[in-house]
Amino acid sequence: MLDVRDLHVHYGAPRRRRPALRGVSLSVAPGETVGIIGETGSGKSTLARAALGLVRASAGSVLVDGEDVTSYGTRRWRALRRRGVIQYVFQDPLRSLDPDLSVGTSLAEPLLIGGAGREEAAARVREFLPRVRLEEDLLDRLPGELSGGQRQRVAVARALVTGPRLVILDEPVSALDSANRVQVLEILKDLRADGVALVFISHDLGSVAGVADRVAVLYRGELVEAGATREVITAPRHPYTRLLVGSAPTLRGAPADRAAREALRALLHT
Repeated sequence: MLDVRDLHVHYGAPRRRRPALRGVSLSVAPGETVGIIGETGSGKSTLARAALGLVRASAGSVLVDGEDVTSYGTRRWRALRRRGVIQYVFQDPLRSLDPDLSVGTSLAEPLLIGGAGREEAAARVREFLPRVRLEEDLLDRLPGELSGGQRQRVAVARALVTGPRLVILDEPVSALDSANRVQVLEILKDLRADGVALVFISHDLGSVAGVADRVAVLYRGELVEAGATREVITAPRHPYTRLLVGSAPTLRGAPADRAAREALRALLHT
């Protein structure tokens, strides 16, 4: 569903260009969940934006559902999105949802854009609510009247209601408490049976480990490690990955060990 090949992205004017991604390659198959892990500035969001056509690749290519979208213009991207092939879930649902539209209207909007009639869209929305653990009485409420967990589930529902084949989620649980985090992660697990390909972007290895089949670790714009989630967690090879694993209480039960910190310190000075 997603195939990124030797992708380079630069920001800034020609004489002051700085690399955001350097030679990143990864793929996501139908029904597979791939976690993209890294600290702020590692290139995670740039990778997502490149896959969505929101930033231009300096070199390399991006294929979505077999289509090379690297050089797509606005019109072709709009057509691809309207076909419901790819959807995006933002980190902050309060900013991504229109504050003046009810939940029901927000969920029906992508269906209407895709050509569904109003009655068909309304019926589809009502049928979809149980999948994201939402009650029907929320449909008339505004986003500001919902809890953080409810808003995030609405954002996930809005992305999924059209039946996309690829969904990119940018830090979907970072602002949630533990109970709501578990609910959202369970929803994402259920999508595997539908053959939906997921890209789960996060700085939190613990959250990703519970849902991802594979993990890719970005550091300073480079893909420094990738593999099956269990292998990356139990036998990390790169010093930065070892620091991430050692820092995750849910994975190791303790903060980063001294060896990991020393390895990262050495890496930073190379």
